[in-house]
Amino acid sequence: MTETQAREALVRYGRSLFARGYSCGTSGNLSVRLEAGGYLMSPTNISLGQLDPGCLSTLDSKGVHVDGPVPTKEAWLHLAMYRSRPDDSAVVHLHSTYATALSCLSDRPDDDVLPAMTPYVVMRVGRVARVPYARPGDHTLSATISSLAIAHRAVLLANHGPVVSGASLDAAVAAAEELEETAKLFFVLGDRPHRLLDAEQIDELRRVFGS
Repeated sequence: MTETQAREALVRYGRSLFARGYSCGTSGNLSVRLEAGGYLMSPTNISLGQLDPGCLSTLDSKGVHVDGPVPTKEAWLHLAMYRSRPDDSAVVHLHSTYATALSCLSDRPDDDVLPAMTPYVVMRVGRVARVPYARPGDHTLSATISSLAIAHRAVLLANHGPVVSGASLDAAVAAAEELEETAKLFFVLGDRPHRLLDAEQIDELRRVFGS
């Protein structure tokens, strides 16, 4: 997509995600990798519901801010994902309720925090890893996230929320939505007996859909 189209898409998805409660206040941030090089990101301290296509942050291919308002203080999260996922062109970071609640649980394995409850979470999200806690804006986990991103298109920041990348902004948003809905299913089912997809079913999905 052109830069103009990318700006319009960021605003459209930002407003939609905010309106549906995926991030409240000024939380959450979005970015796209531009075909001509560099990145567009949502600015710092701006609600996703109030993004303006003419007031987005532009970063060069090295992640240096070159134009527009100051980018989100979590720009480093996006850059860490992009470094390890060269075929992806968008990153979505949300504070969605159920995914964030899942990130706070102490009894879920860090290397597979979201159960394989539906075929769609396997196909669109894949295996989700949890990143240790760090305060917002703390860059110290950049290398950890880049390392995890090699095999994970989605990670959960402990006590914070999800970071999801995709081949397109459409794909990244769809995966973030799927992650949130699956986390919601996890809490709705609670301790009731329920089925998860088994290894054979997961392997079939990956083989057929390349997830």
